[in-house]
Amino acid sequence: MNISSPDTPNPDTSGEGRLHDYPAWIYLLKEFYDVYSRGSAGGSKTVRAHRKRVRDTISSVLNASPAVVPRAPAQLPVTAHLPRAFDLAARGIMTGMSRALERAAHDLTWEYGYQRVPPHLRKTYGYCEILGPRGPVLCEKLTLGFVLFAPRTTYPQHSHPDIEESYISVAGDWSENETVVLAPGSLILNTPGHEHRITTGNQDPCLLAYAWLGPSDRLSDPAMKFSKPRKQG
Repeated sequence: MNISSPDTPNPDTSGEGRLHDYPAWIYLLKEFYDVYSRGSAGGSKTVRAHRKRVRDTISSVLNASPAVVPRAPAQLPVTAHLPRAFDLAARGIMTGMSRALERAAHDLTWEYGYQRVPPHLRKTYGYCEILGPRGPVLCEKLTLGFVLFAPRTTYPQHSHPDIEESYISVAGDWSENETVVLAPGSLILNTPGHEHRITTGNQDPCLLAYAWLGPSDRLSDPAMKFSKPRKQG
């Protein structure tokens, strides 16, 4: 993910205020806090610790009411699938987060994050940030956002150096590294540098919430890139 990409809008500081001036962002952050509170760690101490770090940081943000730097709203071809994702989420356990995101939808900045986007992803992938070093809600230690995939999408193998990443399914089914199928409400944790590949189902889009924990300089410029295919022996 390269923040110098021409697909990445620049922050618009003309409407800057504090978090308490933006109820939609507050309620969305509260949904993140709730999701990272109520879910099971499945007996994993690593997952439990990750959940706690995310919750503690969100709590600090809500208490501090940091600056909000509105970014120019932007759509991508994949956002044509967003209403269907909201419909799917309304039927399941992630309806609270889905509704909070839907109410903020007109302020979302959807982007690719890569200088060179593979042709097959131009209409099938996009992400938006809610909180992080680039805003709109400013935070140096944590990035929160959403990723949207169209049906029948393969997101190539990649990794995040120095970044601890978790995904929570909001709508649609998907798999990571073709070894596990994740349904709404499920969480998967990728440790720093762990390579992973995402595939989505044939019928419906997939909406994922994500959290990144790491050094502020890495969160600002995560240097994410697709891995080179391994040569077959």
